Amino acid sequence: METSTFVERRKRLREMVPDGAILILGQAEASRNYPANTYPFRQDSHFSYLTGVSAADLALLILPDGQEALLGPAEDPDDLVWHGPHPLLADHARDAGIRATGDVAALGTRVAELRAKGLKIHYLPPYRGERALKLAAVLGKSADEAAAGASRELARAVVGMRSIKTDREVAEIEKALEVSATMYETAFLLVGEGRTEAEVAGAMQGVALSFDCQQSFAPIVSVHGEVLHNTSYAGTMRAGELLLIDSGVEAAGTLYCSDITRTLPVSGKFLPEQRALYEVVLAAHDAAIALASPKVSNRDLHFAAARAIAAGLKDVGLMRGSTDDAVAAGAHALFFPHGIGHMLGLDVHDMEDLGDVVGYPEGEPRSKQFGLAFLRLAKSLSPGFVVTIEPGIYFVPALIDRWMNEKKHEAFICYDKVERFRAFGGIRLEDDLLVTAGGHRVLGPQIPITVAEVEEAMRRA
Repeated sequence: METSTFVERRKRLREMVPDGAILILGQAEASRNYPANTYPFRQDSHFSYLTGVSAADLALLILPDGQEALLGPAEDPDDLVWHGPHPLLADHARDAGIRATGDVAALGTRVAELRAKGLKIHYLPPYRGERALKLAAVLGKSADEAAAGASRELARAVVGMRSIKTDREVAEIEKALEVSATMYETAFLLVGEGRTEAEVAGAMQGVALSFDCQQSFAPIVSVHGEVLHNTSYAGTMRAGELLLIDSGVEAAGTLYCSDITRTLPVSGKFLPEQRALYEVVLAAHDAAIALASPKVSNRDLHFAAARAIAAGLKDVGLMRGSTDDAVAAGAHALFFPHGIGHMLGLDVHDMEDLGDVVGYPEGEPRSKQFGLAFLRLAKSLSPGFVVTIEPGIYFVPALIDRWMNEKKHEAFICYDKVERFRAFGGIRLEDDLLVTAGGHRVLGPQIPITVAEVEEAMRRA
């Protein structure tokens, strides 16, 4: 993105948090098994949003008068041997539109001087252990004290800015979605009896790498779709099974994410019971999307999907009674135990490191009801929000056993019929949605999702 974008973002942040100094730490390299063998570097999303710089061990300091400094480590001449020519700190500062640079090793001294003048230091909560320790050292506090002193005012300001995506940000998300669409084209070619989950996962990640894109999270490619975050690829597909694929990438250079889920029949055609439940999930997906607009909250979308699932499960004989009463009681959560979706942007769960300030209005706690407690975003929707819509139906044997033994929601759940679906697995369907002034727009290329589209895509494969 243009330098002016980052300059304007920092200016706006300074206006939203006018008192004290603002400190944003960049990411450090993370060792895989010894110091020199690191995981692929991924910049902190807040730092990236405000500077666009992807380099390790940097810090951004913004003073009350608007002065800014980009701080980094002293240059090691040996880096030229190991890494070749590369941008220096001054180059990064120029690209970010920051005039002053300094040695990050002196950050603690600078912060101490600011605090001695009575200035508050605004910083965001650390989410990695080494960052907590670095922050503690800079502040001269214990790690626990440093974490507890994170600025809620700064967090609210960052959330207010990053929640509303510009046209350019949406375009970057759609670049990631174009790669996702190609990844799913590859998956349709490979899914079949005798293939392994690892083959499909590897091929999809290879597509992403061919576009110079990293995964936005560890992909889920599993015949055990009932395990919501299953990242094992050890299974071999068998006829009659469903393969759930939940994956996304980060757009090259900018890190904006995609997040798409599809569920495919291993045999290329849905069995009757699979088709019936797939149609219920698709109806929930469509109901939530149809409702999306600035006139409603994301909680409203969640309940629209929950009602569609409860009504559909009544039609197939797995639930009974009043749909509204069942949803109010949380009975549907045996089958749909998570929220409808989350914010999407520079993080796949955008800004989730900042906690519920992202998804809930000030002073409004999460529900404690099972299922609803996992709703990450409950706020009213605003133009510029990008959210995921991802309802699902799952048959989790341990959860079925627990609820059945407790006779939980027996008025609404037909446990005798649920027992037949114990080995069914799970179905989830997910698309990424932009909230607009007039309603919404589903982002990215259309990826087959209806029964007819999926079976046709697999037949062509």
